[in-house]
Amino acid sequence: MNPPPEPRPARLTVGVVGAGRVGPALAASLQLAGHRPVAVSGVSDASRRRAAELLPGVPVVPPAQVLERAELVLLTVPDDVLPGLVAGLAETGAVRPGQLLVHTSGRFGAAVLDPARRAGGLPLALHPAMTFTGTRVDVDRLAGCSFGVTAPEELRLAAEALVIEMGGEPEWIAEEARPLYHAALALGANHLVTLVAQSMELLRTAGVAAPDRMLGPLLGAALDNALRSGDAALTGPVARGDAGTVAAHVAELRKHAPGTVAGYLAMARTTADRALAHGLLKPELAEDLLGVLAADQNAGAGHAGGGDDGAEGDSSR
Repeated sequence: MNPPPEPRPARLTVGVVGAGRVGPALAASLQLAGHRPVAVSGVSDASRRRAAELLPGVPVVPPAQVLERAELVLLTVPDDVLPGLVAGLAETGAVRPGQLLVHTSGRFGAAVLDPARRAGGLPLALHPAMTFTGTRVDVDRLAGCSFGVTAPEELRLAAEALVIEMGGEPEWIAEEARPLYHAALALGANHLVTLVAQSMELLRTAGVAAPDRMLGPLLGAALDNALRSGDAALTGPVARGDAGTVAAHVAELRKHAPGTVAGYLAMARTTADRALAHGLLKPELAEDLLGVLAADQNAGAGHAGGGDDGAEGDSSR
């Protein structure tokens, strides 16, 4: 005779407040683990389309009704909206004792949920370190994704279980370290998108027909080398101290894409500092290189009344 099946952990009804790119994907992932999405809130047409695609048949209702129906509530709203949303839900009595409240903000830890906790809610901060498209591909990308987790000690096991059920890997982040943790991710991921987009635009200007195909293998190898070796993976004219090449780069950028100059100079200076600190850039070459960068920075400050700064601001988030 076959042994009796192992009892399954308790399945939860799941609600989503804020049907942006993240919430429906997490709820769909929890559904695959056996939990049951029962309600979602969303105002825009895009939010409703995402909910319909990732959570078909789940009703779209106001936030208070999401909390009425769900044992586990995903609060997936923009960072700046989150504190007011939590306070409002707690003040109106929408939070029930024993209800799990999960937010996905990288910036905040569990303390932002204190109003809900005082009302009996169980606070969890589960931030997936992943970029989201708002489509079903996001559910697959959660497999092996790290989650920045902050929660009271008594809820540690619950937080770990939910992350693992979504296919992720929990990484514990101290409450006070959340802003630094989030800044690190934004520096790596968000700014990478800006750099790649600028690089593709410049390649098109240079006549490259398929910049994505050219950059794909190069950037893939650079990312792999950086993750494996850190600063030892630095290559290129800045790390070599080729001051003349860097000066030519800046001259061309000023001519064809002045909005990229400020970013290029900032990254070149940072790269030079790191290459010098790690012994990759010879001090005698660093002096000439940094002199070129300083001269170009001063030239840019006096050019068109500092218009480059405004252009750079337009191209980044």
